[in-house]
Amino acid sequence: MEYRQQIRVRYGECDIQGVVFNANYLVYVDDVIEQWLEAALEAAPFDYMVKKVLIEWDAPARRGDLIDLTAAVTRWGRTSFDITVRGEVTGRSIFTAVLTAISVTPGTHAPTPVPDEVRARLG
Repeated sequence: MEYRQQIRVRYGECDIQGVVFNANYLVYVDDVIEQWLEAALEAAPFDYMVKKVLIEWDAPARRGDLIDLTAAVTRWGRTSFDITVRGEVTGRSIFTAVLTAISVTPGTHAPTPVPDEVRARLG
């Protein structure tokens, strides 16, 4: 299952070169994942912690660009999973990020197996 979202690049997200400051791509990744999990899981009690994120930049995004974001689970482990987020502007690849998340017990941050309901809803 893929989740899609569009983000418009704002002035404050750009650096002196007029392109999106690199750290803001992590904000975009976090935002699309948050929106997806909220929509897909509704009120299901699920929590995760980020273990790592790898980002590969392909081209710059600029102020006013509409970035088409696509998120999908690309790997399931017992307590971890990878979400790949791709960003494009008018069909041109801007970045690809792979976020590795660890399923944790809400409130304790102790690793726990990814619930079957979460696997089913996220694909």
